Amino acid sequence: MASTLNPLRRPALRPERPVVLVGLMGAGKTTVGRRLAQRMKVPFFDADQEIEKAANMGVADIFEIYGEAEFREGERKVIERLLSGPPHVLATGGGAFMNEQTRALVKAGSTSIWLRASLDLLVKRTAMRDTRPLLRRGDPREILARLLKEREPVYAQADLTVDSVEGPHTRTTERVVQALAARAEEGHVV
Repeated sequence: MASTLNPLRRPALRPERPVVLVGLMGAGKTTVGRRLAQRMKVPFFDADQEIEKAANMGVADIFEIYGEAEFREGERKVIERLLSGPPHVLATGGGAFMNEQTRALVKAGSTSIWLRASLDLLVKRTAMRDTRPLLRRGDPREILARLLKEREPVYAQADLTVDSVEGPHTRTTERVVQALAARAEEGHVV
């Protein structure tokens, strides 16, 4: 008989390997990732920030100067380097998991979590920042709808799927913690 997790109990999770958050821009990967890392007492990394450090320029500039293909190759290298380190939480860019090599690295060396969000929530959250290169190419709602349709089947290959909900990110973070705790209770390495 499977045990039921008490939603009031805050399970102490110490991952044995990296926890990687995937999903579309606006799903809350960075904000939830920071909170999750604090909760699990491990470092937090944002793949886009790590790419910017390595390239000494912003993501939008990399896209504009070198193109998306070069950006994705740099992203793969950064993620590979990070996954070779000790347990941590990693928030990836929205397209990272779409790259077959990157996805294989994530699946082999981490516990992956798709932060799934509705189109309306994605549109609302991404409207708050105009730094998203892919959304500069047309109507953001149409672009996000297309990306969601294209990427959902690939994101669904993550080890876990957790719905990102409107409201404080602590709610989504708590959902992630509960999903990881349930996975650990089932005997999976987290």
